[in-house]
Amino acid sequence: MTQNIFSRFFVMLFATAALLFSMTSFAQGGPAAKGKFIELSPAQATEPGKIEVLEFFSYGCGHCAAIEPLLEKWTKAQPADVVVRGVPVAFNASMKPLQRLYYTLEALNRLDIHPKVFIAIHQEKKRLFTKAEIKSWIGSQGVDAEKFDMAYESFGVSSKANRADQLVTAYRIQGTPTVAVGGRFVTSPSEAGGYQQTLDVASDLIRQVRGK
Repeated sequence: MTQNIFSRFFVMLFATAALLFSMTSFAQGGPAAKGKFIELSPAQATEPGKIEVLEFFSYGCGHCAAIEPLLEKWTKAQPADVVVRGVPVAFNASMKPLQRLYYTLEALNRLDIHPKVFIAIHQEKKRLFTKAEIKSWIGSQGVDAEKFDMAYESFGVSSKANRADQLVTAYRIQGTPTVAVGGRFVTSPSEAGGYQQTLDVASDLIRQVRGK
């Protein structure tokens, strides 16, 4: 009788240990641990022959401002087959001017101003939420007002803003910053556990996409 009790005890102890080991292994995951990213279904089309990384961001987002210098450094370290693109989001009409600002800077070949927008809003506390406010500030950055107007109101900028809205819907973006990799995965500071962790997970996902 006593022997049977001890036998059942050790069986239960072994089963508990096995369960804990299984849970720990799952939590640790592989190169890109489960729980630190979301796999998209269906996957989205991307540029052939490239691994496309999209950063969904908003200039008004403090978390986007925090990750920006890390992202800039990380982007420069990527190999030639990785293409990193910014996607400014506009969850509502009030966010549209800053969304158009990004594509205006791109059209004017002045993306060097991109990180300065975050600094102006989040550190210098400047109001850049309307076209008039943006236009007044952009002049201080050496951008001609007339050229800014032409680019801001151009068909090209409107088309890219519309495409950004489509990507936000397709990737089911709920917040910023969110990083999408290869049209198959998305991660963010909330999933990955921090800003640098987001980029570390993105690096793992790039390797996973490349190895497919």
